Amino acid sequence: MMNTRELEVCVISDLHLATHACKSKKILKYLRSIHPKTLVLNGDIIDSWRFSRNYFPKSHLKVVRQLIKMMEKGTRIFYITGNHDEFLRRFEKIQIGNLQILNQLVLELNGKKTWIFHGDIFDEVIHETKWLAKTGAAAYGLITLINNGLAPIFRFFTKKEIILFKSIKNSLTKEKPEPSVFERKLSEVAVKQGYSTVICGHTHVPKEKLIEAENTSIHYLNCGDWVENFTAAEYESGKWSLNYYVENEEETTTDDTEIPDDKKLYQSLLKELVYANML
Repeated sequence: MMNTRELEVCVISDLHLATHACKSKKILKYLRSIHPKTLVLNGDIIDSWRFSRNYFPKSHLKVVRQLIKMMEKGTRIFYITGNHDEFLRRFEKIQIGNLQILNQLVLELNGKKTWIFHGDIFDEVIHETKWLAKTGAAAYGLITLINNGLAPIFRFFTKKEIILFKSIKNSLTKEKPEPSVFERKLSEVAVKQGYSTVICGHTHVPKEKLIEAENTSIHYLNCGDWVENFTAAEYESGKWSLNYYVENEEETTTDDTEIPDDKKLYQSLLKELVYANML
């Protein structure tokens, strides 16, 4: 039986639902293991860049239904838009029950301000050569399909999950002690706005560090992703921390989520959303 942890705030990003890279079972187990007062979905939750009407499996739908259940139990959810779900940016500040869509969020916790946004605004590739970013996303998808096909072989020889794209990225990049251009830009804005903590996603690289800017220390967290690293930023007992989710294979949960067939799918979702709006 799974123990549920009480949290003040939880921030997760880059779920990439509707793609083959999404690890929906891990996401679902993590969401069922926590009971946050506030849950922040920090962008790239639904991947519209690679969205296909032919690929939205029931395991991904269960994640959506779990989020709705959490709202029904009192969790307030902020959906912050990212570059892969940028189609939602036109709906900023729309609120449906305990769900609100935003482009950024500022929380005041214990007298200190935390700035939460996806992070693509400081990514020059996204803004100047969007075609290149989309080409990279397509390549990621291809590598994922190859990875999924080879997964049984990897498990047989290594007894663990191998994520090819993560291995390739780790071999090509090295962490540098000095702040990156991305980190310098966001820290400069944070200082000017009086934020003490900044939380991003987007890069798929979980990170927690102090960045010095204008004689001020900015607490920077990247909450990582749920296709490679399975991490979340959590706030409890007056402090932020980065949580690395480790799946317990012996963990069992009662799956009481009923998934409608294809003909009833959209009607079912509509009923759930209407019910949430009545809370």
